[in-house]
Amino acid sequence: MQQKQMNIELRTKTGTGISRRLRTADMIPGVVYGKGLDPITVSIKNRDLQEAISGAGGQNNLITLIGGGTLDQNIAIVADIQRDPIKRTFKHVDLHRINPNEKLRVTVPVVLKGTAIGVKEGGLLDLAHHELHIECLPGNIPDCITIDVSDLKIAHSIHVSEIPLPEGIVLLDQPKIPVVSVLGRAKEDAPAAA
Repeated sequence: MQQKQMNIELRTKTGTGISRRLRTADMIPGVVYGKGLDPITVSIKNRDLQEAISGAGGQNNLITLIGGGTLDQNIAIVADIQRDPIKRTFKHVDLHRINPNEKLRVTVPVVLKGTAIGVKEGGLLDLAHHELHIECLPGNIPDCITIDVSDLKIAHSIHVSEIPLPEGIVLLDQPKIPVVSVLGRAKEDAPAAA
């Protein structure tokens, strides 16, 4: 997991007009919240936020907050980002202050490795779940969960319970849910009599 830094500024004024003015000045309005902490409104430079969530970890990157009074040197993770539906620019960000010694729940992308045997036989690989929900300590958050599909045959699936995980990570999804499958009909051994 990548550790990033991000400058923040405390703000006292809230509302739609203030948020618009911040966005015009290339700043993003945000809120920092966490266990035992009243929500604190902040503003973040657009570029700083982009850099903080860049890389393989994305929104799961651990971010050390710089500035912001009592929030200085606290570690946070992006809980939610609101984007403009057309321009895809940031509109608002929610940051969750975390304790590095307490487990947290995050969503991690799935990455497939290898070429399935079933695909070589004419099947179609179907990735049913692009993300999985996990629980672990903040320092153990993986950038992704890699699943080797090399031995996957036609009409077979890899379920949540069959995914190998690093130590300290627990999958929260239902164990019987198929994550990836190879679709298609298995080849018949002998042609059917007419």
